[in-house]
Amino acid sequence: MSQHHQPSQLAALGRTWVEAWNARDLERVLTLYDDAAVMTSDRIPAMGFDASGTVRGKDALRAYWGKALGLLPDLHFSLIDVFVSPDSVVVFYENERGKRICEYLRVNDAGLIVQGSANHLPQ
Repeated sequence: MSQHHQPSQLAALGRTWVEAWNARDLERVLTLYDDAAVMTSDRIPAMGFDASGTVRGKDALRAYWGKALGLLPDLHFSLIDVFVSPDSVVVFYENERGKRICEYLRVNDAGLIVQGSANHLPQ
């Protein structure tokens, strides 16, 4: 049976996630993820990675995000709100280009992120 995480722990994870990105510390970001984590975003095929829009596993995440950080020298996330459920956190933020994004992060019993989805407003 899966444990339910405390809302405060999940909210803290969301804030740590934003702080790690703003520090441009990819390894710190990756410590928040399970080795088998999957990430889905419309940016993934746009940047030449999997056409399905999903990358699987920490090594693939490192490659994708490493390329993204190289292309986004001004990357900065301004946290707007954090929303929690028993097994997930949604980080609502604005990026350096003024785009508002909701990042859905599902966590496992160990509190590591196993699934992430970047949700953008439809163009």
